[in-house]
Amino acid sequence: MTIAASPLSPSTGTVDTHCPYCALQCGMRMTGTGIQPRDFPTNRGGLCQKGWTASTLLDSPGRLTSPLVRVDGELRPASWDHALDLVANRVIDLQARHGRDAVAVFGGGGLTNEKAYLLGKFARVALGTAQIDYNGRFCMSSAAAAGTRAFGMDRGLPFPVADLRAADAVLLVGGNPAETMPPFVQHLRGAELIVVDPRRSATAELATLHLAPAPGTDLALALGILHAVVADGHLNHDYLTTRTTGFDDVWRVAAAWWPERVERVTGVAAADQRAAAAMLAAAGNAYVLTGRGTEQHARGADTVSAWINLALALGLPGTPGSGFGCLTGQGNGQGGREHGQKADQLPGYRKLDDPAARAHVAAVWGVDPDSLPGPGRSAYELLDSAPKGLLVFGSNVLVSAPHASRIAGRLSEVDLLVVADVVLSETAAVADVVLPVTQWAEEDGTMTNLEGRVLLRRRAVTAPSGVRTDLAVLRGLATRLGQPADRFPDDAERVFDELARASAGGVADYAGISYDRLRDGAALHWPVPSADHPGTPRAFLDGFAFPDGRARFVAVDHSGPAEPPDDEFPLQATTGRVLAHYQSGAQTRLVPELMAAVPEAYVEVHPDTATRAGVADGDLADVTSRRGTVRARVRYVPSIRVDLVFLPFHFPGAARANLLTNPALDPTSRMPEFKVCAVRLEAVT
Repeated sequence: MTIAASPLSPSTGTVDTHCPYCALQCGMRMTGTGIQPRDFPTNRGGLCQKGWTASTLLDSPGRLTSPLVRVDGELRPASWDHALDLVANRVIDLQARHGRDAVAVFGGGGLTNEKAYLLGKFARVALGTAQIDYNGRFCMSSAAAAGTRAFGMDRGLPFPVADLRAADAVLLVGGNPAETMPPFVQHLRGAELIVVDPRRSATAELATLHLAPAPGTDLALALGILHAVVADGHLNHDYLTTRTTGFDDVWRVAAAWWPERVERVTGVAAADQRAAAAMLAAAGNAYVLTGRGTEQHARGADTVSAWINLALALGLPGTPGSGFGCLTGQGNGQGGREHGQKADQLPGYRKLDDPAARAHVAAVWGVDPDSLPGPGRSAYELLDSAPKGLLVFGSNVLVSAPHASRIAGRLSEVDLLVVADVVLSETAAVADVVLPVTQWAEEDGTMTNLEGRVLLRRRAVTAPSGVRTDLAVLRGLATRLGQPADRFPDDAERVFDELARASAGGVADYAGISYDRLRDGAALHWPVPSADHPGTPRAFLDGFAFPDGRARFVAVDHSGPAEPPDDEFPLQATTGRVLAHYQSGAQTRLVPELMAAVPEAYVEVHPDTATRAGVADGDLADVTSRRGTVRARVRYVPSIRVDLVFLPFHFPGAARANLLTNPALDPTSRMPEFKVCAVRLEAVT
């Protein structure tokens, strides 16, 4: 099979837009395919290596420019009509024989707001299926669950990124922005930085204080620092009395976690726990920020709740110049979890099982509320169920899902696998139908960045012939499934206007946002309930999103990782991103400059640990868990814990880090335990 790239037609003039990668959504300016950074509040004229090379993929030889249909075991080019007719007819047949829920949809946190919204509508109206979820379940679900139960609302950063520039102290837990979003780091330079990470990451190197707990013990560490806050007289009593409820229940747990006990569990010195508490308490402006390292656990929601409890005890959330926030990872990881591609959700961050929410959204859609299905399975559970039909938009699940070998096996049982993507990802390569779609610079659409600001990403170049937008794909399928064409528009601005109406009155209210306001340069952070509303850059200043306006402490206790090490698997493995790559690597592995920087998978190991395993720096080694084996090149890292190995998760095949990872699910968020599993390290024989 040959994938031929078509030449791009550059648009006229210069276009201000945003980077296609992470949730920082750095401002950039494009002239044709040329990229220059611009002075936007999140990046202030900076770009990382991925941003500078973002246009390379627009005319990459690996670009898909024709639908592909599997014939006699091989993917072959087909016309759009043939591909869409085939998909629609197979869907109709599968649902007739097996029921509506036999066909499922899997979305992505990189999809624009318009795509995420229309995808949810397509699943629930055109397909009538409850089975839709997205890869953001693997990223932000624990943080979202914890934020919602503490504050009544989930907005990753409920304040602008630029506010961090005035911070005196920042506690950053489980995040490595020096590699994952480098322009973000400039906002931290004026603060005393406390970093919690079992690795001495590039971000930890910048820290005033680095706390390196054993993987899976972050919750215990949070309890220890909270204990120190109370015992050392740093508790903000006035704030607790006037702005919160539930502290007594939390203290009954934390009272038993004095720092010396926590040191025995986490390995973090009691003196360092007390020092962290004192640094935060002494700061005039202080922030607590979390990332995936502390969230991607089978108790991830509780762990984030523990850090929120610490922030509340210090009086930070909703206080000008201070706060609590989570660093959203994917480009539209915030907006992608607000407008309906989540299993239990309707647009505006409404709950699918709320009768009033169903009635409101159904009225916007012109359907009977009773026709809308109920909540479906979470992401891993959806994939593991092996639905008869699966439509994947903007995700590479064969690389990104935990227990990857099992998911590969389950997908092989799917009767109809359809993938819409810009490149032939590992998931697309095993599909029955592949639909080539436009990229970021070839279409208009909105993104909601990590601070809740809605951004207009503008078309800068014309897409190759043979490529369609995701909106056009959904419209084409919906009409073939019997829906009226006007119910599924393929114009992004028209879809956004409908999204705004559907979100009106919801937690994530976009009713007052329009393309015209965004074109005029308005800085609009949701909620924006009316056209004359200026937006809400700083949430919670006047109260939290509960009827009484008070934040909720949530009592949580430490239980440790779902899979502790033992004699057979004596080490722990953790995974993460590296500077040169992004997510599953399907796109960045096609950029020569990025592949030259990090061309293959590797495993970071302490030299003493490597010696005991009989491997040396530069050797290939096998890392094995109860679920599989990854082969990677050894890198000596003297600063890493001797009981820990680290692998990046951007590589395919036998180098997939997720061959190792544990699919144990958080009972609240349904987040898999990506960040810790028991492994052994062995020489390749």
